Amino acid sequence: VQLVESGGGSVQAGGSLRLSCAASRYTGSRYCMAWFRQAPGKEREGVASIDKDGTTRHADSVKGRFTISQDNAKNTLYLQMNSLKPEDTAMYYCAAVARYCSFLYWEYSSWGQGTQVTVSS
Repeated sequence: VQLVESGGGSVQAGGSLRLSCAASRYTGSRYCMAWFRQAPGKEREGVASIDKDGTTRHADSVKGRFTISQDNAKNTLYLQMNSLKPEDTAMYYCAAVARYCSFLYWEYSSWGQGTQVTVSS
């Protein structure tokens, strides 16, 4: 499955952004979909995931601020990001794997090209 992210940009701390990830085909019943991010000099980390049964998981660092969702009719994954902080600055990637979710980036087989999020203080 091919993935294309959009929606990144530059915002001030406390602002909001919504990232989108368009999939080339339906993923809802077979794939785990997830968002990862990678800041310069840091390892890629899991941000949020949504499993085949709709179960969502959010990293502790974003819990209460970010929300993952998907629209199966549009083959699109979303990440609503509120109360953004400078430490959220990173390249954000959409990923998919035909198994149950994890936050282990090496388990994912499909990746988008990434969208940059920059949060200024």
